[in-house]
Amino acid sequence: MTQELIETVDVVRPGKSLVVAIDGPSGSGKSSVSKEVARRLRLAYLDTGAMYRALTWFCLDAGTDLDDAAAVEAAAENLPLEISTSPQDEYVRVGGVDITLAIREPAISAAVSAVATTLGARTELIRRQRELIEHHHRRMVVEGRDITTVVAPGAEVRMLLTASEEARLRRRGIQLGGSQNAEQLAAQVTQRDARDSTVVNFTQAADGVVTLDSSDLDFAQTVDAALGIVDRVINHKVTKGD
Repeated sequence: MTQELIETVDVVRPGKSLVVAIDGPSGSGKSSVSKEVARRLRLAYLDTGAMYRALTWFCLDAGTDLDDAAAVEAAAENLPLEISTSPQDEYVRVGGVDITLAIREPAISAAVSAVATTLGARTELIRRQRELIEHHHRRMVVEGRDITTVVAPGAEVRMLLTASEEARLRRRGIQLGGSQNAEQLAAQVTQRDARDSTVVNFTQAADGVVTLDSSDLDFAQTVDAALGIVDRVINHKVTKGD
């Protein structure tokens, strides 16, 4: 797996760990907000959802039966994945094939929950995610559905980014350029959340996780609010002798 190191100049907490873990449901703005937070803080960035989508693409391309848990787990272990960890660049490659755009297609969105709810596959991808965090000296914004509770429960900053169903459906529709009808959007957002919630809770904040509701905030306001949470949490820890 390819990783990219981010320049560490004028960074927050230089020389110290700073993992910002962000969870949330579909359409909450996790990816775009997390990427901008990483860029502003000069941290590495990891979209864990893209890893599950890449594995889904890999399984479908190979004709793997998504109902065969053992086969999906084996695919996860053999997945030849390269994923960007820079907020300045975005790419996902499997076996040298660029699938950055392909993993956002409706067919992948419709199938990804079958992969994401396969516990053996989750275990392997979580292992890789933790490996990437360590590779970047624990200076990374990591976003997904189980980051604050499973992948990085010891992160310095943990937040749940949420929004109303109406706002999430509207944002996902805009993100997809109006290419999906209401039924398709519901399948990508609410129905997928319902399926994924059978293996991980990403709708309620765990103890110590700060909730950020962006329903009435635009993108810039949400980024500022997220950065404000990072600042408050870090300052609170500093006052306690960090």
